[in-house]
Order: sequence, then structure tokens, then C-alpha cells
Amino acid sequence: MTTLIILAADEKSAEVTNWAGRIGWVVGLLLFIAFVYWLMRQGWKWRGSLQSDLPELPTAPEAPGEATLSMSGRYHGSTTAGQWLDRIVAHGLGTRSRVELTLTDAGLDVVRPGAQDFFVPRAALREARLDKGIAGKVLTEGGLLIVTWAHGDKLIDSGFRSDHAAEHAAWVEAINNLNQNSTTEGAR
Repeated sequence: MTTLIILAADEKSAEVTNWAGRIGWVVGLLLFIAFVYWLMRQGWKWRGSLQSDLPELPTAPEAPGEATLSMSGRYHGSTTAGQWLDRIVAHGLGTRSRVELTLTDAGLDVVRPGAQDFFVPRAALREARLDKGIAGKVLTEGGLLIVTWAHGDKLIDSGFRSDHAAEHAAWVEAINNLNQNSTTEGAR
């Protein structure tokens, strides 16, 4: 019995003597991580080149009119309409950022500090709805304001989240009313 106690007292971890091997593993791991990030960046660039047929984003007119609604919040990205995982990255539409949205009679002005601003003309607005997700962001039901708009020959869903989520319902109503008014005016 005393032999077992003596053996247990003598057990220790072996001292690290193979520093070159350990450093090699750490460097190898860091190179692997860098390679994975490089592949992700190449995939992002490849997706952008596949979407290069998308025309340049429109800019706001000189006099867009008086603001109907405005909100500050986050822009979570754009996808092909109805396909919430098909992210659009061309022209910076895949870049998440802060956002200042302004709805006027001319359309929707999207101002993004640190990313490319764009304007959705009234004629291009299709609908607005509340949803729970868009590529890269999933929230509770009704947590995202999704605006569907036409750009070139493609329908796009853009996801926004207000700093005050209670504003979303007013935005859905205002955009859908603006869209309904423009279609009834065109029918006259």
C-alpha cells in the first residue's frame, strides 16, 4: 500500500522539451485559419462576379420631396426576392451597416455610413412585410422589415431593423400604400 502512495506522489507532467514541434503546430494552425479566411473572401468575390449583371444602384434625386417616414437602425443585407438565403453582394448590397431610411413620395432613400448609399424609386417598390430572417440574420417573428423592390430585371428583398421595432408596422403600411397609390395612378 505504501508503494502505491509513493508512486502517486512521484507522478508529474513531463516537462515540455519539444518546443520546435509545438511552435510548428501553432504556425500550422494559424496558416490553416488564414487559408480558410482567404477561401471565404474568394467565395464572396466570386459571388459578386456572378452578380455583375446587376446594374449600378440608383442615387437619390436632388429634390426627393418631404419625408413621409424616417428611421435609423441596421441594414442586414439583400437577397433575391423570395429566397432568403441567396445573398446579393454586388455593389455592396451584402455589406451589413447602420442605416438611415427615409420614405418620400419619390421613393426610399437608404443612407448607410461606411457603405454605399442607394435609392429605390417609387416605381421600383413592390411591397413591404415583416419577417423573421434574411441571409445572415434571424430574429423573432416580425423582427425584420423586408422591402421588396425591382432593380434591373431582378426582384430584391432588403432587410432592415429599426432601433425601435414598433416602427416596423407603420413602415409596412406606408410602403404598401405608396405602392398601391402608384399602381392605381398608372391605371388611370
